[in-house]
Amino acid sequence: MADISPPAGAPQSIPALLRRNAALFGSRDAYREKEYGIWQSWTWAETLDEIEALALGLLALGLERGDYVAIIGRNRPALYWSMVAVEMAGAVPVPLYQDAVSEEMTYVLEHCGARFVIAGDQEQVDKVLEAQETLHGIEHIVYVDRRGMRKYDHSKMNALDDVQAEGRAAHQRLLPELHAREAELTYDSTCVMLYTSGTTGKPKGVVLSNRNIIETSKSSCEFDGLRAEDEVLAYLPMAWVGDFIFSIGQAYWSGFCVNCPESADTMMTDLREIGPTYFFAPPRVFETLLTSVMIRMEDAGRFKKRLFDRAMARAKEIGPKILDGKPVSTGEKLAYALDNLLVIGPLKNTLGMSRVRVGYTAGEAIGPEIFDFYRALGINLKQLYGQTEASVFITQQPDSEVRPDTVGVPSPGVELKIGENGEVFYRSPGTFVEYFKNAESTASTKDAEGWVATGDAGFIEEGTGHLRILDRAKDVGKMAHGGLFAPKFVENKLKFYPDILEAVVFGNEKDYCTAFINIDLSAVGNWAERNNIAYASYQELAGHPQVLASLKGHVEAVNRSVAEDPMLAHCQVARFLVLHKELDADDGEMTRTRKVRRRIVEEKFADLLEALYGGKSEQYTETEVTYEDGRKGKITATLQIIDAATVDVSSGQMAAE
Repeated sequence: MADISPPAGAPQSIPALLRRNAALFGSRDAYREKEYGIWQSWTWAETLDEIEALALGLLALGLERGDYVAIIGRNRPALYWSMVAVEMAGAVPVPLYQDAVSEEMTYVLEHCGARFVIAGDQEQVDKVLEAQETLHGIEHIVYVDRRGMRKYDHSKMNALDDVQAEGRAAHQRLLPELHAREAELTYDSTCVMLYTSGTTGKPKGVVLSNRNIIETSKSSCEFDGLRAEDEVLAYLPMAWVGDFIFSIGQAYWSGFCVNCPESADTMMTDLREIGPTYFFAPPRVFETLLTSVMIRMEDAGRFKKRLFDRAMARAKEIGPKILDGKPVSTGEKLAYALDNLLVIGPLKNTLGMSRVRVGYTAGEAIGPEIFDFYRALGINLKQLYGQTEASVFITQQPDSEVRPDTVGVPSPGVELKIGENGEVFYRSPGTFVEYFKNAESTASTKDAEGWVATGDAGFIEEGTGHLRILDRAKDVGKMAHGGLFAPKFVENKLKFYPDILEAVVFGNEKDYCTAFINIDLSAVGNWAERNNIAYASYQELAGHPQVLASLKGHVEAVNRSVAEDPMLAHCQVARFLVLHKELDADDGEMTRTRKVRRRIVEEKFADLLEALYGGKSEQYTETEVTYEDGRKGKITATLQIIDAATVDVSSGQMAAE
C-alpha cells in the first residue's frame, strides 16, 4: 500500500486540527454538556483555551514526553479535552472503561505504565487508589468532579480546574515548551492507545497514530458527507475506538458539535433534546430502544395498537424504498405521509431520532428484523464493519446499497481479501501501528505487507462487492452431519424478540444446536405486571411456566426462519434453557463492550451444556457471582430444559419435539 502523507501545511495531529478549527469555526459550538439539567456549551475557540490551559498545567506537574496518561470516566468535555491536551504535551492518552472493576483497571494501568491518571469522579479515584496498593508507577491523580474529594490526601492529587488554573498562571513561562512539543508531533506520532475488549484473553494495547486517526476520519466523513453543522451524542464508552473516532477524530476533522449527556439514566431525554443528525449505537442499544417501544405498545389501548401495527406493516414496505431512492407510487407516498403524521413521526421523536441523517450500528451483527424496523421508520440506519486495529472502518454501506445481510463495501482506502480458510483480511491507512509491548501478537495479526487478520469468517459477494460476515472465525464450525455452524446468525434472530436480552447458541461438532437464553427483565417484568403475575426475583421470573412457553414459541419461530437459509438451515435450536442470572461483565462472561465471551460461558456453565445434550429435562446448578460492592457469592437453581420443534429441511415440515 502506498504511503499516505498530508499535503504541505495540512494538520498532522489532533492538536493541529484543534487550532485549525478554532481559526475556522471559532464561534461555533464544539462541545455541550448537560449538568444539573442545564446545557452548557463551549465554542471551538473556548475549547482551544481549555485544552491549552490543561496541557500547560500538566507540564507544570511534570508530565514528560512519551508518558502514558490514563483517562477514566463518563463522557464529559473535560475528559475529551484531557485526551487532546495529553497529546499536545507530547504524551500518550490511554482511555479506560469507566465500569471496569479495580482488577481490570490495575492490569491496564500496570501494562501501559501510566504515571498520571485523569479521573472523572470519586468512584474512579477510589479504584485507582485501590490499584495503587499493588502499583507504584502512578505519580499524580487529577480529578474532574470535586464532590466527595475534600478529605483525600492531596499531596499528589489535584482538581482538574486547579491544574488548568496553574497552567494559565504559568502561561508565559511554559508556552514555549508546549509549542515545542506540539511542533514535534507528526503524522506518525502516537495519537492514542486503546485497549481491546479482551474477548479471548487479556486486553491488548492498540497503538494508533495521527495518520491512522486523521486519514480514517477524513475518508469516513467524506463518505457520508459529515459537516460542521452536524450534531453527535457522545454516550458510548470513551475507551472504545468507535467513540474516539466519532467524538474526536471525525469531530475534529469536520468541526461538528459533540454533546455529552448528564448521565446514563438521562441519555434518552438528552437524546431527544439534542436531536443528533449523526448517531451511532451498537446493536444492544437499538435492541433496548425497540424493546421499550414494544413494551409501550403492549400497554397501549386496542385502537392505538392496531394503528401502530398497520402503520409499521406499511412502513416496512415503503420506508426503505424512500430511503434508497427507489420508485414509490403516489398512493404509497400518501399512505406513508399519513402514517408519518400519526405514528412514525411521533415515534421517531420519542426515540430522539427525528433529525438523524446518518445512523450506524457496529460492534457485532444486528438482527435483520431489528435493522429493518429502524429503516422502516425512515431512519438512515446502516451497518459498518470495523475493529480497534483498523481505527474502526473496514467496510461501510453506501446510501443506495443498504442491506441487513451485508456490512457493505470496503471503506475508502481499504483493501480486502479472503484467506483460504475464509478469514477476512484488510489493509488501510487506518491499520494500527502495533500492539504495545507485544511484538509476537503484532506479527501474528499484521504481516510485513500490512495485511491484518480480522479473526472473522466471511466472503465477498460477486457482482456487488459487498462483504458478508458469517461469525468469528473461531466460532464458525461444522455440525456432526457436516452442516455449517454459525451461532451469531441464530442469536441475532432470537434477540429480535423484546423478552430475549441475550442468547448463546452451541452446536459445533454436535448433532443439533442448543441455546442459553437471558430474559430481558424490563420487558418480561412489564408483561408480568400487566398479567398480575407476582415474582420475587429475576430467577423466579425466568423460570415461570408462561415465560418458558412464550420463549419456546420464539425459538420455534426462529427455527422456521433459519430453515429458509440453505447454508445455515441446520443451525436450528432443538433444546434450550433460560439462565438463572444475566450474563455480566463483572463475572467475566461478557466484555465491557457487551460481547459474549463464548468460551468462558461454555466452561462456566459446562454442567448445563452437558444436560442440554444429555437428554435431561432439568438440571441443578451453582454459580459464583460478583455483587455490586465487589463481594463474591453463590446462587443456586434448578433449571428447566425445553425441547423446541425444528423444521425438517428435506420436507419443510415442522418436526415433533
